[in-house]
Amino acid sequence: MKILRLFALCLLWAPVAGVAKQSHCTLRVHAQANPRDTEVFATSVRTQVSGKEVAIEKMPWISERDVMAFSPYTANDGTYGALLQLDDHGRVVLDTLSVERRGGFLFVFINGRFITELQIDKRVSDGRIYIPSGLTAADISLMKKDWRLVGQRKRRSR
Repeated sequence: MKILRLFALCLLWAPVAGVAKQSHCTLRVHAQANPRDTEVFATSVRTQVSGKEVAIEKMPWISERDVMAFSPYTANDGTYGALLQLDDHGRVVLDTLSVERRGGFLFVFINGRFITELQIDKRVSDGRIYIPSGLTAADISLMKKDWRLVGQRKRRSR
């Protein structure tokens, strides 16, 4: 009987323990892929600067889980831009990408929308990604739900 109660208690606790924190804002940073990669590994995107189709890796290198803070601002075109501060994992990934993929491009998607492409022209070891423009007020509002502003104290775990 005790084993049955313990089993029932474990079954009740399992769904609560298994629920992960859902994020409000999604961020995906994809690297430029080899154009000869198959559809399993790469997909194509039309670039904003040249208008050409380029291949990008399907698996993102950086996601919203790698961001710890951000600093939004109003861009000249009426949209918003932001500076994203990455955590230690994101900083190491960005540093690695900036060394191994120099001369290539990174493609930033926020909330499922292609926002910008960033050319890798030098090593980036500070863990910061600069999004010059293209964000909406709704994007900024969702970012505030997930990440603290740069300069604010660290949030307590929920």
